[in-house]
Amino acid sequence: MKPGFFSARHLPRALWAVAALTIAAVAGQAAWRIKQSVDLARQSEPLQASPAGATASLLIAGDSTAVGTGASSAAHSVAGLIASNHPGLRIVNRASDGARFADIARQLEGDGRFDAVLVLGGGNDVIRLTAQDALAQDIARVARLATARAPLVVIMPPGNVGNAPFFMAPLSWLMAKRSRAMHGLVRQAAADHGAFYVSLYKDKADDPFAQRPDELNARDGLHPSDAGYRLWYDALNAQAGLAERLAGSKGN
Repeated sequence: MKPGFFSARHLPRALWAVAALTIAAVAGQAAWRIKQSVDLARQSEPLQASPAGATASLLIAGDSTAVGTGASSAAHSVAGLIASNHPGLRIVNRASDGARFADIARQLEGDGRFDAVLVLGGGNDVIRLTAQDALAQDIARVARLATARAPLVVIMPPGNVGNAPFFMAPLSWLMAKRSRAMHGLVRQAAADHGAFYVSLYKDKADDPFAQRPDELNARDGLHPSDAGYRLWYDALNAQAGLAERLAGSKGN
């Protein structure tokens, strides 16, 4: 290296080189994570259960988190954990990867009745920048349709999307802001329609997914891992008492 290489005359050029390398590295990492996410979605299947003599029924609607994308198998998804703890429960799972709240509303259409409805979704609206007014209407429609299908409705959006390793600043800041707003809309819609809202939203300093990223996130840095879904399932029971409520339900 020649003396004076990082002189004031060459500093701007050096900074541009560093910036270019940084951008290339970030772009490469993003492309890798996107590929991992696509691969995980292809491997995932929504868990359903039709036990003989079912004692209760549950309709699940939502996005990839309701499918269980990121889990090593459907048995380790939220639906799988529910099925494991409730072997007599009939589970109809209409969730699909990539679904927004507008799509989830269509999953809830129909006349059949269930003992409970569980909605897992919202991350795609955050990431794909659904307009706030449209999102509020979509969430309200989901809550309305869900409560028409069952006496017990639980809506559980994902946590703070901005804390996912998939995103880096400043994009992560936007995702956190949109996540917070989306949770506020879900909270309000649940209150308006008599549904339970389960909050997974936390600031980065308090979020276990940010503090234990390798353990709780799948390899794409966006979806939960087996341990992450277990944490979601625990929150579902702690905040909405789903396990106890399902145990007390009569089959439909």
